[in-house]
Amino acid sequence: MYITLLKAKLHRARVTHAELDYEGSCAIDARLLDAAGIQEYEQIHIYNIANGERFTTYAIRAEPGSRVISINGAAAHKASLGDRVIICAYAGLQREEAAAHQPTLVYLDDRNKITRIGHSIPMQAA
Repeated sequence: MYITLLKAKLHRARVTHAELDYEGSCAIDARLLDAAGIQEYEQIHIYNIANGERFTTYAIRAEPGSRVISINGAAAHKASLGDRVIICAYAGLQREEAAAHQPTLVYLDDRNKITRIGHSIPMQAA
């Protein structure tokens, strides 16, 4: 049986563009995609911290080093310039594979610069 686990996350990315008339997708700085291990055209889920919107699209590569996070097409209605978002990719794994799986967690500052990369989320205390 396959189970779906978090593969990668870009945590607290800042939206730099919201392009309603673009074909669709989410353009992400190629260096950020590479750091997270997210491939171009891979399905991603975007969670908008500012307004609670949650939506699914796919990643496309933006210029390396540009720090671009561009929400495009119809999804541009769900995010505004400056919003903080969490961008996640998931993977289907066999239960046996899941035991050893660690996601790639990329943490970003206000300018979409990588501050650290981790592989586990600290346990949340009550």
